[in-house]
Amino acid sequence: MNAEDVIEVRDRLLAVGIDFWVEGGWGVDALLGEQTRPHDDVDLGVRMEDVDRICAALSEFERSDDEWPSSFVLRDARGRKVDCHPLTFDENGDGWQASRLGGPPHRWPATELEARGQIRGVEVPCISAALQLRWHVYLEFDDVDWEDIRRLCERLGLETPPELRKRPGFVAAKRAQLR
Repeated sequence: MNAEDVIEVRDRLLAVGIDFWVEGGWGVDALLGEQTRPHDDVDLGVRMEDVDRICAALSEFERSDDEWPSSFVLRDARGRKVDCHPLTFDENGDGWQASRLGGPPHRWPATELEARGQIRGVEVPCISAALQLRWHVYLEFDDVDWEDIRRLCERLGLETPPELRKRPGFVAAKRAQLR
């Protein structure tokens, strides 16, 4: 998923009034204002009520619900992948994402959804650096994630959370095709 692909998805969603927040690897790069590595997908936080509209806006993409309701993945014939995380919003404006493992939902605080980043000079809505750090504390945290977090903390002057300080020493299988 290259920068032009991400910008195309951004433009198509914005054209039909769909809110989204770039997160994950592209979210880190957006906050840094530059692409630092290859990405196999773009991760987006989206509103639960917009799921059908997203699928319609990206109609050539095929939907997979393997991790529903935590996420759904859209893939097209060109191999582009959009990993969407549906959020249900409460009266405070906080988004809530179902847990992939069946535990309590994950909170996306409204204040952490106000960040803006840039991909190839184009502004994109994204999650905050603080929320990026929180979302990177997960079981499959690998050397690629570690490098993302190292860059983010170094560039933005943030303290690296203790759980993310040590390089894991492996690259997750999900990234094998990118190496």
